[in-house]
Amino acid sequence: MASRNTMPSLAALLGLLAVAGYQNRDKLGQILQDAKGNAEGEGGLLDKIGTMFGGGEGSLSKGVGELVDTFKNGGHQETADSWVSADAETKGISPEQVESTIGRDTLQELSAKTGLDYDELLKRLSSSIPEAVNKMTPNGQFPQDDNQVRQFLGGAPRPA
Repeated sequence: MASRNTMPSLAALLGLLAVAGYQNRDKLGQILQDAKGNAEGEGGLLDKIGTMFGGGEGSLSKGVGELVDTFKNGGHQETADSWVSADAETKGISPEQVESTIGRDTLQELSAKTGLDYDELLKRLSSSIPEAVNKMTPNGQFPQDDNQVRQFLGGAPRPA
């Protein structure tokens, strides 16, 4: 269960970004293609992540906005805005900024649930969050559903 301060959809998105890592976006694209399960109705990765973190359908698309808001409210408004803006260069974040913004309790929970070492989790999130949010918010518009998240992260060309 996600900590009281973390919304399930934000935790689900962070979990996906941490496990796959945006630097492995080819693998992430394949994971997302299979994410909703197979024809026999077996749940895929998105279903498992949604269950693991208390989210459900729409978790990833909601999580994008929640993630940006969390960084804006955590004192990183200019940085978070750069991830969404089509006109600004995407600014990076440090592992320390991820930790101070997301919170140690949430990150420890993510570490336990993903099996990633805490420091590795911070490193992955600091490198994947800016690039992934930038990719998922073409022209400053947030994804409307999880299918759009899968499209953006799965390597589909970013609309002009």
